[in-house]
Formats: sequence, C-alpha cells, structure tokens
Amino acid sequence: MSFVVHKNEQHIVNIVDLTSEGHGVAKIEHYPIFIPGALVGEKVEIKIVKTLKKYGFGKLLTILEESQDRVEPPCPVYDACGGCQMQHLSYEAQLQQKWQNVRQTLDRIGHLQHVPVHPVKGMSEPWRYRNKSQVPLQQQGERAVWGFYRPRTHDVVETSECLIQSAHADRILNGMLPHLQRLQLEPYDEQTLKGTLRHIVVRVGEATGQLMVVLVTNVQKLAKEREIVEQLLEIEPTITSIVQNVNMKNTNVILGHESTPIYGPAVIEDELNGITFEISANSFYQVNRKQTEVLYDQALQYAGLTGKETVIDAYCGIGTISLSLAKRAKHVYGVEVVPAAIADAKRNAELNGIENATFLVGKSEEIVPAWYAEGKKFDVLVVDPPRKGCDAQLLETILTYKPERVVYVSCNPATLARDLKILHEGGYNIEEVQPVDMFGHSTHVECVALLSIE
Repeated sequence: MSFVVHKNEQHIVNIVDLTSEGHGVAKIEHYPIFIPGALVGEKVEIKIVKTLKKYGFGKLLTILEESQDRVEPPCPVYDACGGCQMQHLSYEAQLQQKWQNVRQTLDRIGHLQHVPVHPVKGMSEPWRYRNKSQVPLQQQGERAVWGFYRPRTHDVVETSECLIQSAHADRILNGMLPHLQRLQLEPYDEQTLKGTLRHIVVRVGEATGQLMVVLVTNVQKLAKEREIVEQLLEIEPTITSIVQNVNMKNTNVILGHESTPIYGPAVIEDELNGITFEISANSFYQVNRKQTEVLYDQALQYAGLTGKETVIDAYCGIGTISLSLAKRAKHVYGVEVVPAAIADAKRNAELNGIENATFLVGKSEEIVPAWYAEGKKFDVLVVDPPRKGCDAQLLETILTYKPERVVYVSCNPATLARDLKILHEGGYNIEEVQPVDMFGHSTHVECVALLSIE
C-alpha cells in the first residue's frame, strides 16, 4: 500500500473524534491518525511518529484552535505520568465522552442501536477518590523518589502529590522518603534485583477512618521493624495497621502472598451500603467507595428484588454485591475462582450476620451449570466479570436456563457489547444501560445493563 502520510512529516489537521484511550482522531484522506492530548473540535499541528497499514500516530506540536472543553491540568506531571489520561478535558466533557464511548461501542460491536444508554452518573467531587494507592519507589541518582510509571516503561515519574489518591498517601510517601536509608528500606532495583522496598500501599476505610500501610518488601525480615513503625506513626498518627507484604519474585505483580502485620490488626474495615467489610492487604475492594455505592444501587434497582428471589452472583469477589443483594433476596449464591476472596466473602457475611448467602470457590462457567443440574432454580443472575467479559460457557448456561432477569455489571464496554449481543440473539431483551464514572480523569467507565427474557 502507498501511504498518504510518512513518518516525521508535519501536518495541520482537525480533530474529529476521541478513541476509547482518549487520543484525538484526525483523518488525512480517510487515513486515521491518533494524537494523544488533542481534543475534538481542535485544529492542531502534528508530527507523524508512526505509520501502520490502517492507521498512524501523531505527536501534538501546536494547538491552533482550542476546544472550549480544554482545561489546564492541575497535576504538574500529568503529561509524563500514565495515571490519568483526561485531565486536560473538563469533567463535564469527560462524562459526555464516556457516554459516547459506551454508545458507539454498543452500536459498533453489539449492533444494539435500539438500547437506551442513560447519561453517565458522575462524581460530585472527581478528585482524591482513590481509597487504595499502590506506589513504586525508585532510586534516581542520589535520591529516592516515588511516583507512577511513565507509559509503557518502568521509569518512575517523580511526584510529591497525586490528586486522585488520598492525602494520607501523599503525606506518608513524602514523609518516608528522607528516612529510607536510615531504616534500611532502600528502593528495590528491577535490574539488579537488589534493594528492600518495592512499593508502599496505602488503604483507607473512608466510612471508618481506618488506615492501613503495606510495605511490599524484597526481604523476609525487616532489619529495623520497630523504628519503621515509630517513623510511620510519627508521620501519620491515625494509622490503624502496618503490614509487611513479602514479594521476592522477579515479577510485575505488586503484592506477594505472604502478609504479616507489624503494627495493629491484619485488616481494616469499611462500609458499603450499610454493610461492613474487612479489608486485608491482599483483598480486592473497589477503589472508589462513593461511586461503588452508586454502581451497586443501580444493580440492586435492576435486580428488582422483593425478598422472594433466589439469586446468583457470578464473579462475586469478596461478596460486596452478594451481601447487598442478600439483604433484599431470599437467598444468594456467590461463586468466585479466587479462594482468598471466597474466604473474605464468608467472613464478611458472618461479620454482618447475613445467613442467606452461600459462597463457593470455582469457575462460574462450571459451578453455575452444576447448580442448575442439581435442580436449583434462580430468578436473577448478576454477573460482574473481569475486563475479558463472561466466559462463553457461562453465556451458554444463561441461554439454556434463561433466568428471568440478568444484571450485567461491566468494566469494559467492548466485552459488554460482545456479550450483550450474544444474549440478545439468544432471546434476551437488553432493556437499558447505565454508565457510572468510577475513575475520573481516566478513560475507564463502568456500566450496569438490565436484561429480561423476551
């Protein structure tokens, strides 16, 4: 093929769309160019940095005509850090863009043009919303720094404040940096596999005010454990729990399997929709508590429970949705492949005195059909799968046994659209989709879809 553009050329283009990754889209003789940092409606000068068969990439050089939705990113390292992609777009416009992403994805992949997509439910305050921070540390010359990885690298972009994580995390990270050498917590080096401290994880129980600090280390035993505890408590006296997590593997996975409290309990508590949850160093727990309540309230509304229903919660995790459902259902059956999550779910049910919830370890695509084979009948099925969507066998099971209502909670519009198409073709009516913004200033959007049998 003969390319209409070539690497290193400069062009003036109009931005006509945004990708799901937040990149501006321009077209030169129908050839799409993706430009990070550009916004719809802008005229920009770009340099072509890469050309592929069907599309290319450009670098933004100059904004000649600026979008009315463009704002100045408040974060000084926004351009370098890979944590946020949309700080240069006003929050109201971010919500509109996320709605458009869901709408276009359902239309393109699912051919579901008839399905209503409601306006995105956004945050009242889209800053400081993360109740969990996982922050790498790195030695850069003579100085230890914290920050987040530059996109597609493991180079830490130094920062002193992250505007989407808790202020507690900023305070702890900044406070610890000057003391790392004295406390024998030198940052881990991925090249030499030496050094002690890999990450600092900070977890906040927003409803309870409880605070956990997790030190992810490359050693089994901390040389100055007592001094470390004293230093952390001096920096942040409200700390409830300090945990050492050991990860001595050469891996990109942040947390190891072994966690030991060195101060306070092994868990902190938080509340969602009036239910108390214990959170350990390794527990999966939604990072935006307020919007999680919005998301779960929507799922509960769609489930339409009267107290008489038997419900399946596939991909149930630590039981956050299951236990909310159990307060309104006859019985809830939760299934999750991660044994530690099911242990958490059972403990959380006991903690809240909830007896009408049963949890089982296993793959949803194997356990759910087995329940049906045993003669169990279910009125509502709730799925909250990972980004890859539902397993094909689970979709087949839904279409075989046809529960009256299906509530699909999704973190990926593309796999949601794919799965909804399959279920629609199998006889389900896709009634509506409600997007929810859980991750302001990023491109991610969650959705809840309601399906009923036709």
